[in-house]
Amino acid sequence: MKQLLSGNEAIARGAWEAGVHAAFGYPGTPSTEILEALVKLPDVYCEWSPNEKVALEAAAGAAIAGTRSMVTMKHVGLNVAADPLMTLSYIGVVAGMVVVVADDPGMHSSQTEQDTRHYARLAKVPILEPGNAVDCRDFMIRAFELSEAYRCPVILRSTTCVSHSRFLCETKDRQARERMPFERNPSQFVPLPLWGRKLRVKVEERLDRQSTAAAAAADLNREFLRAPALGIISSGVAALHCLDIFPDASVLKLGWAWPFPDDLIRAFAGKVQRLVVIEEGDPILEEHIKALGIACDGKNIVPRTGELTPARLMQVKSAIDGQPHPVPTAIADAADLPARPPILCAGCPHRGLFYALSKFDVVVTGDIGCYSLGVFPPLSRTDVILCMGGGFTLAHGMSKAGETRPVVGIVGDSTFFHSGITGLLNMVYNRGNATLIVADNRTTAMTGHQDHPGTGKTLMGDPTIAASIPDIARACGMKRIRVIDPNDIDNTIAVFKEELYVDEPSLIITQAPCVLNDKSAVRAPLHINPDACKNCRSCLKLGCPAIESADKKTKPAINPQLCTGCAMCQQVCKFNAITKA
Repeated sequence: MKQLLSGNEAIARGAWEAGVHAAFGYPGTPSTEILEALVKLPDVYCEWSPNEKVALEAAAGAAIAGTRSMVTMKHVGLNVAADPLMTLSYIGVVAGMVVVVADDPGMHSSQTEQDTRHYARLAKVPILEPGNAVDCRDFMIRAFELSEAYRCPVILRSTTCVSHSRFLCETKDRQARERMPFERNPSQFVPLPLWGRKLRVKVEERLDRQSTAAAAAADLNREFLRAPALGIISSGVAALHCLDIFPDASVLKLGWAWPFPDDLIRAFAGKVQRLVVIEEGDPILEEHIKALGIACDGKNIVPRTGELTPARLMQVKSAIDGQPHPVPTAIADAADLPARPPILCAGCPHRGLFYALSKFDVVVTGDIGCYSLGVFPPLSRTDVILCMGGGFTLAHGMSKAGETRPVVGIVGDSTFFHSGITGLLNMVYNRGNATLIVADNRTTAMTGHQDHPGTGKTLMGDPTIAASIPDIARACGMKRIRVIDPNDIDNTIAVFKEELYVDEPSLIITQAPCVLNDKSAVRAPLHINPDACKNCRSCLKLGCPAIESADKKTKPAINPQLCTGCAMCQQVCKFNAITKA
């Protein structure tokens, strides 16, 4: 049967057909939909773990116990999960385990543009790179087979384009698989130095075998032999683009990208007169081919940063041909469209938080989530963002460094459970005095409203305990804890006046549901009375997309199609010009 599937749906389908039994992950664009698709299929246990490290360790436990497992995350999530991955490469698995990582070339929704192939090389585990949804489904099945053949985890590297593009895929029934028994073997599964040194040698021997196998894996590494004048070595979706944009060139599409298939690369290079390596991300493959003594072009003509779209590859083609490439002109109608900067949704409770903070001279360390948008005008109330959980730990470091202004660290509720608890504990234990804020909108909002340990529901849809942020903070030793509704701006400002200047750590939990996830928070739209409005424009300082004004001479008006009735604008209007519609 054929189905039209996105790359993420095809990854889920391939895993299901391969007989995966347990799947773990943490949501993050562009990988989120994998588990959301897999949980709809029968006979698979799926969970959102608190963070990627926990997810990978749980998947490892399932694989060591003898059942096929997988773990999903975006590329920055692998930074969190790298510690167990490195050791798991040594001790290995019993049943197959696939680590699905979605990279984000072009940084469409990420803070970095890192290349997961570095982690495969560092961990010394195979990495497969699908180019479309068909590859995603097929490569997942092969990844489980390779994992069990070599008793090690296998990484499947997707990208934003591959994850979200669709293709017609052939689907089959699920493989029936019995659990493989776990047998005690400390010398294999306990990497103390005594045994770990021997495991290290076995890893290198495994890599040699995998390199030889990769060179012969015609279903993963494919040659498209055309004219011999130009040969291109590429992988993933970039290789598929190359087949279209370079119709006369011979192309070697690497699906099993590491360990490098040296024999295949040498053979292909011998068939062409000029060799160009076109890879999305870092010059990992290019550097290796040059180390083999093979002359090639690469990042001297191929962009090092950004997504290798067909338009950018046309520029590469012009460079290869030695021809100038005209820059496409802007479409006339589109050139005049107004900019659409990212902004908090109408009715977002985070707006009240950042508006209140704008009344104080403080340094704000933010985090990864919807509340990252608090950095943009007119709120402009975030100064530094590093990584998930960093909102708390950065604040502690800045305050300990002697920053004279009050320091405020912000994380979301999902981020608090991901990696914020340890930062809070560190603040209390080491006698910090920053103000910590958990922006609790009762969901993992930015990635599509997934559940987390504080929501009271699992990915499988089962009711469960809802972890309490205040209780956890008390258990960590936090004494000053305030829970407030950020939609009440006056009270939020009043609480900040009390908490920002105390000489001890304090925690403020701004608790109000995301209006896109909880429709009960939506109220009747409001209206600005033009006769009462003095055009002071205070309401515009909230940055609410429902409040519109063409220019400074035009009085603001509320778009009833966008207004959620949160009444923040009503609170900041000094002339009582805003009422119910």
